[in-house]
Parts: sequence; C-alpha cells; structure tokens
Amino acid sequence: MAGESNAHRAKAWDDLFWWSTDGVRLHARDYPGDAAMLPVLCFPGLTRNARDYAALAQRLSPRRRVLAVEFRGRGDSGYAKDPMSYVPLTYAQDVMALLDHAGIDRFVAIGTSLGGIVTMLLAGLAPGRVAGALLNDVGPEIEHAGLARIRGYVGKSSSHPTWMHAARALKEGNADVYPDWRTDDWLAMAKRLYRLNNAGRIVLDYDLKIAEPFRLPGQEAGPDMWGALAQLAGVPVLVVRGARSDILSAATAERMAAALPRGEVVTVAGVGHAPTLDEPAVHAAVERLLARAETGARTGPGEPAA
Repeated sequence: MAGESNAHRAKAWDDLFWWSTDGVRLHARDYPGDAAMLPVLCFPGLTRNARDYAALAQRLSPRRRVLAVEFRGRGDSGYAKDPMSYVPLTYAQDVMALLDHAGIDRFVAIGTSLGGIVTMLLAGLAPGRVAGALLNDVGPEIEHAGLARIRGYVGKSSSHPTWMHAARALKEGNADVYPDWRTDDWLAMAKRLYRLNNAGRIVLDYDLKIAEPFRLPGQEAGPDMWGALAQLAGVPVLVVRGARSDILSAATAERMAAALPRGEVVTVAGVGHAPTLDEPAVHAAVERLLARAETGARTGPGEPAA
C-alpha cells in the first residue's frame, strides 16, 4: 500500500508517549493485543520510524500486543538537544524507560539494522527480559562497504515537490537493494521514510543530526557486540539476511548461528539491506520464533523447551 488513511490509522493503533531520562518525549505505535501473550517490540533502522513495521504489526495484532518504537530524532519522537546522544546505548536506555512506563516484563524484540544492535544491547542491560529476538540484516560485525554507503547519505538533506519525485529518488539510490520493486513499492517506501512539511515539501522524517555520532569511527555498533550477542544464547533468535546485503555477510550470519544454540538463519533472495519482513519466507519464520518464545516463557529459564 502506498500510504495509510487517517481512518485506518485510528483503528490500528494508539499513540504511546513516554519520557527519556534526559527529557526527550518519545513515541511508539501501540497495537493492542492479547495480554496473555508475549508482547513484541519493534525497533527500526538508523533513518527509519514506526511506519516500517505497519504491515508486520497488523499481522501480529490483535493476537498479541505490538509496540513499534520510534527512536529519539525520528518520526513523532522528540529531537535530542545533544546530538551525541544519538547512539545505540542511549536508544537502549530509552527502551528501558519504555518498559518501565508500559509495565512490560518480558518481550520479543524485532530489530532491523540499528534496531538489531539495540536488541543485542538490551539483552545485556535487561537480563531475562528479552524472551526472543529477530535480528534483521545486522550482526556483531558490519561490512565496511555497507557502512561507507550509509555514511554517504545519512544526514544529508533531501526535499521533493511530490511523492512521485521522492519515490524516483529512492529508486535511483536503492535499485540494487530491491531490484524487483515496482513503482508502487517505491511510493510505499517514500511514505514510510518521508513526511510532508508545513511548506508542502516532501522531506526526510528524522533529525539530520543523527549523523554526527554515526560518522565517528566506532560509533555504529558499540563495544564487543559478539559479547552482546552471547546474551541471547538462551532464547530463540531469528537472523534474517538479505542475500544481496552489504551490511551482514553470509559468513557473519553463519557464525551467529553457531553462537546461538536456539538460532535460525533465513536468507531472503534478491534483496539487499534490509529485508522488509513482509516476505513470505519471513512470515513463517516469525511465527516459529514467536511460538518458541512462548514455549520458553511457559517453561521458564533453564527448563527444557521445545
């Protein structure tokens, strides 16, 4: 779908706001669901927002609650006064504040790119609270070519007169990532990534200052991410990789699978960084992940699980 009507939006989710410890007002889309089931928290990529998870959230709710989080500086979350707070550890701390605000004990995390890094950090910050995880096209090691590509565009202003112009610009820069996409797909992506400003222009829906710490060496993933990944060893983990990815290599995905006793790797053919999670093979894998997480939640830590 190319966009979301206001009527559809009103029916699908509630707006949830909370405050960070440094005074930033943060936002998530709260899709209601069965409180007896583990909730799912979705974390987007570096320049993205909750709209990326609209299709997935609507598939999973109302069977379970889904929170599509917007990190500080994105979407309807506030912009930080200090741009050096735009780092993974701060995002993870913001999520910890959300867990306390929403009264969430255990949850399944779904993280794309930066969101996957935040997921790994959360496993260390909140032992036992991450009941399962999906790491979408990201791992403890990030390919240099992909980092160079991202550094080449993040934080650069982009403005268009129409949605079609924005869609065409996205296609020009990302045709090798999604080679089979059609015009409607690029329009849908544009409406997830951009917003209409007060001047009637189509602009990026994030604080351009998020690029400031990201451009510093070592800021993209944080310290010892293999150690962070190890904190997920006791829960089911689904690693999704785009076959054309320049961020997560096949070798790193295989090493991740070897390090995760309850891990599974699904490779999405014909897609780069990152899969949308709307691919049929991913649908089935997500259902397996959630079923295994629920089984683990019932048996408890350290007990046999299916």
